[in-house]
Amino acid sequence: MTPQPNPQAGAAVKAADRAHVFHSWSAQELIDPLAVAGAEGSYFWDYEGKRYLDFTSGLVFTNIGYQHPKVVAAIQEQAATLSTFAPAFAVEARSEAARLIAERTPGDLDKIFFTNGGAEAVENATRMARLHTGRPKVLSAYRSYHGATSTAINLTGDPRRWPNDLGAAGVVHFWAPFLYRSPFHSDSEGQECERALQHLEDTIAFEGPATIAAVILETIPGTAGIMTPPPGYLAGVREICDRYGIVFVLDEVMAGFGRTGKWFAADHYEVTPDLMTFAKGVNSGYVPLGGVAISGAIAETFARRPYPGGLTYSGHPLACAAAVATINVMEEEGVVGQAAAIGERVLGPGLRELAERHPSVGEVRGTGAFWALELVKDRETREPLVPYNASGEANAPMAAFGAAAKARGLWPFINMNRTHVVPPCNITEAEAKEGLAALDEALSVADEHTV
Repeated sequence: MTPQPNPQAGAAVKAADRAHVFHSWSAQELIDPLAVAGAEGSYFWDYEGKRYLDFTSGLVFTNIGYQHPKVVAAIQEQAATLSTFAPAFAVEARSEAARLIAERTPGDLDKIFFTNGGAEAVENATRMARLHTGRPKVLSAYRSYHGATSTAINLTGDPRRWPNDLGAAGVVHFWAPFLYRSPFHSDSEGQECERALQHLEDTIAFEGPATIAAVILETIPGTAGIMTPPPGYLAGVREICDRYGIVFVLDEVMAGFGRTGKWFAADHYEVTPDLMTFAKGVNSGYVPLGGVAISGAIAETFARRPYPGGLTYSGHPLACAAAVATINVMEEEGVVGQAAAIGERVLGPGLRELAERHPSVGEVRGTGAFWALELVKDRETREPLVPYNASGEANAPMAAFGAAAKARGLWPFINMNRTHVVPPCNITEAEAKEGLAALDEALSVADEHTV
């Protein structure tokens, strides 16, 4: 893995991008995308030959790193055997991927509906819940992200929803627990859990239980801040849903497939939802794939009644072959256990040590290879380092922190006033420590903006 500089090729790639590629979530004339020449394992590099340790796992999807040879070989073999086929047929790669996923999902989530990604998984889970119950509304949390398609973006609880909000999508938002910035003025995890559950039950009561099809939660919210729920919260949501006949949906698009040190984050809480969405880590993002794992009761709804939904590329053979190879690699190489161990032995202690030295770190949260640092201007008041949804000059402190990290060869995941530490689940101890050292230096820049 020795990057070879080729600035001329990089300039051509960049020019074509700027001329023709329309980038997501961006003002097109205000962005300057890095031209990437290659990637391997936990690193990628540009055409200048500069290498970056990827603490973002792409968009939190390269759970086994870039270019794993067994997954690359599986895609090549599948392309040579059967590169594509319509979803109405039984295809070996599709069948085996579904079997391997169903073996690892909790409870009786044994039927798998394949999509092309996480947002489509959320769209279809919501549709299934509404059809199963005959009810129109879905409740979702503020501080959440569920995707950019029509229903998924309306379910989302961050500012990306605002310009897309239809105001008539049948979505009601509520506050999920987050002790550090508690909307319930709690001073303990127990209080936060109790008050958050009461708030949810009150919301259901005032919306009308008979109108609510589903409650959807990210098991551990990802982009919104990696807030691990307090003990008892998810079990309490499960009980409330059962009492009112509401479908409980867990979104594991980001938290699933080893990211938290378990196959699914739900395994930490011993909770089984009625529907579970997944994507990203299912095949380390090598070919787009997502899906919905479906309980027996909801599957039975469509046993003799057609499910009115489908996708041309549902269960695409190349994507499913990549999923089969990824899951097998994760088993053979102990990747789930490795994620748990790296979190317990290196990332967790290392990040807490950084928090002791840097006044800009207000809180450290996470598990496995799934962590966030809450950056603050003032530890006492917990004022964020930058305002909510800041941009331009108001976001300058976070921009300076990000530039400092990149200058030190670390590619950070930054959202609002947080930096997330979400490297590949199979990152080595030496690589993790390299990243923590670069993060240590970059946080000194953030410290300059504290009071």
